Amino acid sequence: MKRILVLNCGSSSIKYKLLNMDTQSVLAQGGVEKIGLNGSFLKMTLPNGNKVVLEGEILEHQAGIEYILGVITSKKYGCIQSLDEIDAVGHRVVHGGEKFNSSVLITDEVIQKITECIDLAPLHNPPNLKGISAIKDLMPNVPQVAVFDTAFHQTMPEHAYLYGLPYSLYEKYAIRRYGFHGTSHRYVSEQVCRFLNVPCEKQKIITCHIGNGVSLTAIKDGRSMDTSMGMTPVEGLLMGTRSGDVDAGILTYIMEKENVGSQAISTIVNKYGGVLGISGVSSDMREIDAAIQNGDKRAALALKTYNYRIKKYIGAYAAALGGVDILVFTGGVGENQWATRSAVCANMEFMGIKLDEEKNKSIRGLEAIISTDDSRVKVVVIPTDEELMIALDTLKSVS
Repeated sequence: MKRILVLNCGSSSIKYKLLNMDTQSVLAQGGVEKIGLNGSFLKMTLPNGNKVVLEGEILEHQAGIEYILGVITSKKYGCIQSLDEIDAVGHRVVHGGEKFNSSVLITDEVIQKITECIDLAPLHNPPNLKGISAIKDLMPNVPQVAVFDTAFHQTMPEHAYLYGLPYSLYEKYAIRRYGFHGTSHRYVSEQVCRFLNVPCEKQKIITCHIGNGVSLTAIKDGRSMDTSMGMTPVEGLLMGTRSGDVDAGILTYIMEKENVGSQAISTIVNKYGGVLGISGVSSDMREIDAAIQNGDKRAALALKTYNYRIKKYIGAYAAALGGVDILVFTGGVGENQWATRSAVCANMEFMGIKLDEEKNKSIRGLEAIISTDDSRVKVVVIPTDEELMIALDTLKSVS
């Protein structure tokens, strides 16, 4: 049996899954929250679906990973007897810059290159590196693999990833579009082709990863041609707290009027923008829906803006691809919110998109075709599984 541990280390959290790759089944899953803060805890989902919370003082990432390893080998909650039963560890790494176009076995040289990308993802790459370092200390003989959010998008042509800035800035600082959610976009684009029994290398696909973070990708013949997130994850669609596309002149205008610096602007567009910024209610769509039911007009406006941006990008990417064969919805909202799917696809018959509203309303978190039988474009819901994609890449890299 091949067992792969997948780790996703954030600034104050660690998500984990242990998978049996012979059956692609989940043996253990959960996460550590509030690392370095009061009230830190580990929350796990048991095989029967029940959730267990274990509280404890977890001051840094290595302690968090030690806690995870202790739980999965424990008598009470464990699924393995020894860490020797783990064959490899796969890490989600957010930014690989132009240095990585695929997943790689982690070496000292790879660690150095990931470190060099910290300027491009200062909030994400440092905790990713902490996870790698912790496994290196705790399980020194176990191979580790880095799976990059940005790697899938390295096939974008120059005209798609360059900004309208002096080319010297690209040469000096690698300022360009990188894109994110690449592991999710790659997984659902491959999975939808398996689901529909069509060859990936002959399809024009638009994948919509819609949740608190939102990104769309235009995929032709299995390769990313364009994607909505940019050098950072703040560009593109309206998101939970991220502004998405904003006129750059607005940012300098705010700085002058509010007498604030770049850090304050970064906070505004990353933490206080998006659905939260427009609604003033929440970044959580469940709370937005509740507010709309209570007559909140700004909540309704936030949702309308959120849906409109998605529709607009679908149109743009259909033009960029020269048509579209498959439209995929995934992510927390894409998989579960029928109303957003309906709003996005409304009045898109001119593009060959015809939604079957009855099917659409009945689907929540399942693989399903939600377009009509005579729709030229297949509209499909595919639940994402980034952890499985990371595990598959890890297995391939160590085999």
